[in-house]
Amino acid sequence: MRAYRGGPLLGIDTSCDDTAAAVVRGGREILSSVVASQVALHRRFGGVVPEIASRQHLLAILPVIQQALDEAGVRREQLEGVAATYGPGLVGSLLVGFMAGKALALALELPFVGVDHLEGHVASAWLARPDLQGPVVVLVASGGHTELFRAERPGRLRHLGGTRDDAAGEAFDKVGRLLDLGYPAGPAVDRLARRGRPGRVTLPRALRGSDTLDFSFSGLKTAALQHLLPAVRAGLPVEDAAAELQQAIVEVLVERLFEAAERTGARAVAVTGGVAANQGLREAVAERARRHGLEAVLPEPALCTDNGAMIAAAGHWRLLEQGPSPLEMAVDPSAQIGRGG
Repeated sequence: MRAYRGGPLLGIDTSCDDTAAAVVRGGREILSSVVASQVALHRRFGGVVPEIASRQHLLAILPVIQQALDEAGVRREQLEGVAATYGPGLVGSLLVGFMAGKALALALELPFVGVDHLEGHVASAWLARPDLQGPVVVLVASGGHTELFRAERPGRLRHLGGTRDDAAGEAFDKVGRLLDLGYPAGPAVDRLARRGRPGRVTLPRALRGSDTLDFSFSGLKTAALQHLLPAVRAGLPVEDAAAELQQAIVEVLVERLFEAAERTGARAVAVTGGVAANQGLREAVAERARRHGLEAVLPEPALCTDNGAMIAAAGHWRLLEQGPSPLEMAVDPSAQIGRGG
C-alpha cells in the first residue's frame, strides 16, 4: 500500500442527495470540487426520497469522481489516498460513495479512510481559513443536523450540544413548505425575510433562558402550523411570515453559538452546514463576533453545503494521526462524532 504524505487525496460524500467528489492537497488546498445535485428530482415530493437518491448516486458516482480528477489535473495513479463518508446519513446513499471509495483504494493500493460527515463540516472551517487557530466553537447547521462542537483543529472535537428533535434546516424547509415556498424552502425564506417585518406573529424560541447548549425546533414547526399559517391565510404578507421564521431560528442559533464560545474560551466561532449559507445568519454571526472581539469563520456557500472537499480535508488529518481505516469498515447511518469526550 502506498504511504500517505499529504499529497492529493480524493474525498467522496454521498450522505444524502448530493453526489460529491473533490481532490484536496495537504488538507487545505482544494484542487477540485464537483457536486451533482438531485434537487430537481426530489422537488416534486417536497423532500428527499431515499430510494431515488441512492439510485441516482449509482448513476452519478463514477462520472463525478472522474470529473473531480480531471479538473484537478490529477491521474488516479497520482492520488495518495481516498476518503469517504461513512455516516451519518441515508444508508442507501452512504453505501454508494463508501463502497466506490473502498473499491478505488483497493484497486490502486491506496490508503482508505472513513470520515464522519459532521467532522467534514467542521473541517470546512479550516478550508475557508487555513491558518485558523483553536479553540474554535463550530456550529454545524443543516437539514439533518444542528450541533455545536469545540475544536482545537480538524479531528479533535468535543460535542457541546445539539438538537433534541428537529434540525434548523428541517424547520426552514418544513415551515417554508407550509407557506408554499417550494423545495428546498430555506433559500426562499432567506430571500423573502429581507423584505419582511418580524414580530407580526410571534414564534417560540425554545429553551431560551435555560442553561443548556441544546436546541429544539419541533415546537417551532407546530407553532407555525397553528399560528403563522392561519395568519398568512388571513392576509399576513408572506414576507413578514418569512422574517419571523428566520428571526426565530437565527436568534437561537446565534445565542447558543456565542454562549458556547464564552463557556469554552474560544478564540473564534464558525458556522458550517447548509444553513450556514443563509445570509441572515451569516450577518448576525459576523455582527455578534465583532461585538465580542472574536473571529468569525463563515465558509463560502459551496463549502457549506455537502461537498467532497470537506471529507478529504477531514480524511487528511485522520490518515496522518490514525492511519487508514480497515476495509471491513461499514457505514453507520446514525454515527455520532465528538460526544462524551
